[in-house]
Amino acid sequence: MQLKNVKLIYLREMRDQLRDRRTLFLIAVLPLLLYPLLGTSFFQLTQFLQKVEARVLVVGTRQLRSADWLPPLIRDNRFDLQLFDQPDWHDKIELYSPRDFPDLADDLRKGKSLPIAGAAPQASADEAAFDAAAKQLLDAGKVEAVLVFPNGFEDRLRDVRQALVQRKAAGATAFPEPIILYNSADDKSQVTQLRVDQILRRWRNEVTAENLTASNVPVEATTPFELRPRDMAQMQQRQAAVWSKVLPFFVFIWALTGAFYPAVDLCAGEKERGTLETLLTSPALRREIVWGKLLTVMTFSVVTALLNLGSLGMTGKFVIDNLSKSGAFGATEAMTMPPLTSLLWLAVALVPISALFSALCLACAAFARSTKEGQYYLMPIMLVTMPLMMLPMSPGVELNLGNSFIPVTGMVLLLRSVIEGQFALVLKFVWPVLGVTLICCLLAIRWAEEQFNRESVLFRESERLEIGRWLVHLVRDRQATPSFAQAALCVAIILITQFFVSLSAGMTGEFDFAFLAKAILVSQLACVFAPSILMTIMLTREPAKTLLLERTPRWSHLWLMAVLALALHPVVVAGANQITKIYPVPEATEQIAESIGSALDGAPHWLAALALMALLPALCEELAFRGFVLSGFRHVGHKWWAIALSAVAFGLVHTFLHQKISATMMGMIIGYVAVQTESIWPCVLLHTIHNSLQLSIHKLAQTAELNPSSPVGVLFGGESPLLYRTPSVLICAAVAAAILWRLHGVRYSRTVEEQLEEARQRQDSPLLGA
Repeated sequence: MQLKNVKLIYLREMRDQLRDRRTLFLIAVLPLLLYPLLGTSFFQLTQFLQKVEARVLVVGTRQLRSADWLPPLIRDNRFDLQLFDQPDWHDKIELYSPRDFPDLADDLRKGKSLPIAGAAPQASADEAAFDAAAKQLLDAGKVEAVLVFPNGFEDRLRDVRQALVQRKAAGATAFPEPIILYNSADDKSQVTQLRVDQILRRWRNEVTAENLTASNVPVEATTPFELRPRDMAQMQQRQAAVWSKVLPFFVFIWALTGAFYPAVDLCAGEKERGTLETLLTSPALRREIVWGKLLTVMTFSVVTALLNLGSLGMTGKFVIDNLSKSGAFGATEAMTMPPLTSLLWLAVALVPISALFSALCLACAAFARSTKEGQYYLMPIMLVTMPLMMLPMSPGVELNLGNSFIPVTGMVLLLRSVIEGQFALVLKFVWPVLGVTLICCLLAIRWAEEQFNRESVLFRESERLEIGRWLVHLVRDRQATPSFAQAALCVAIILITQFFVSLSAGMTGEFDFAFLAKAILVSQLACVFAPSILMTIMLTREPAKTLLLERTPRWSHLWLMAVLALALHPVVVAGANQITKIYPVPEATEQIAESIGSALDGAPHWLAALALMALLPALCEELAFRGFVLSGFRHVGHKWWAIALSAVAFGLVHTFLHQKISATMMGMIIGYVAVQTESIWPCVLLHTIHNSLQLSIHKLAQTAELNPSSPVGVLFGGESPLLYRTPSVLICAAVAAAILWRLHGVRYSRTVEEQLEEARQRQDSPLLGA
């Protein structure tokens, strides 16, 4: 790859993009105008809300006027000013009485005859008439809430007061309860109900204080102590905590958006304009073209994120400062801009994140037939990346070794720690985060290069989908093996089927071996085996070739798989222990594992447990993932891409996180065996022995506990079994590596795409002319 060609392509694409008014508007103009317009709209909306008044109908206030000892609730047709937490609301709540609604006055006056809580129900007809009248007012928007003091409210207050003065219990069984009627479907009515509720609670506290004073009981007796929490964080730390949650999310979102639209224009747009063919016929290699376009998309991604960051910061500071000065929301301290070092770290983190997003967008845009189709791919990319960016905002999610291995999430958590000043934590996990981000960038760039190296992708013509003709095409024009899309569809069907089956299969009885057997049979046969076999029969012309049943396996391969399974067991157990250290096993998962172990102990025969837990999953999962799915994924053009994708799919169908990670790693090995041996049976044998060892070791460990000095006890018992010590694990790993290396020399059949990819690599190799 020549940097001179990359530079020329980069300058060409930058010049073309800067001439595009739509790109300039999205990248430069929109960020500078969007946030000031949002801030202006927010202030206008705030002023509008300040002018809105709430209307409350009060029924039964005459009962409060004869009791002189009651603190004032209503003065001058308003709630008393002393009852408001925010005095501004005193003039915004207007009170009405039943006589203000002449057409409903008679029905509304019946509200004061409603029975108090605990009393015998009275006049159900009056209650129905009152409810209908109140609902009519609420639905019409004439009032936002109705406050009712029911029948006997004043008498009940007097009884409670006298009982307290005389030091005896009140006669009634319940305290008086005012009723607030409101419309939960109306936001304004909900807010009004909350305000009235706060007012009544404060008024109730004053009534309680009056009663205590009348009975010579100090008011302090109701609150013998106060809680005084003290926030030891400094103002700068509190503000940094706020910025650390907001800035990385917005910056990464705009980095993704800034990369997507230029990528669509540089790939799908050039297909429509007919300029892509001219670029491909130039002396530049495909890789150089990809890198030139990638640098262009990265430039726009970084610039978009930085412009949005600056505009958001300035507008946010202006808005928050004005709200703080006005005392809105109880703000007591003005928000300041984040430290300059935090902004510099954000700019540094933008480079790898922009590279990752740019490569993903470039690959999707190259796959699209047109700009219209390319724009549809934004939603799937957002659905994948948004949860990764929002996960760090969840309570309790912090930077640790396990989270640092999650793409995008680890980078967001790292930036949070940097902005909050936790540099010791940053230095501890910076290398895992950077390593994972770099690997993801390289894989994404490699994927983009793969898209540009495939003529069938670059020169696909636009087409209209007709369901009937498409279904006929699937059956009539079947290929020997499934396509990549059909393999991906099979994985999706398996996952969706498993999801709904797991939701519908609740535990209705004891978790015993019979229940476990039913659950596994349904999961394997209905969710995994049936979709893959049906799609193989319906969508392929050569089912035996698709499922790797065409060739009889060699006996040497079968013996090697048996030895490989035995050698891999200590390595897998050691890896599982390391995974447990990184991602601790939840207590609920441990309980489920114990329940499964207890159910297996109740099996009628141990061979039945092995057939259920080892043989059946091995047969069904291998036919599905090393058969149909791997055969379809091999059309990507490289066997390692197919092996990796099928391994990830194999890991996703497992239930728990630790199972997913272990199954993905094991899926890489089994997928490699499937490609090299071209037979499903070595894979089934390896999978069966591997599962059987997992179950048999449990039995052997129980035997070892009974006799620790026996050979079985030395190998499998105690806190440090001999089989799982570091020297044993290293020896077994070496044996497994030697077996896999021996399979490397086996010749296997390449697909057409793999042959084309190998030919292209030989053509691009600098050794070709030697």
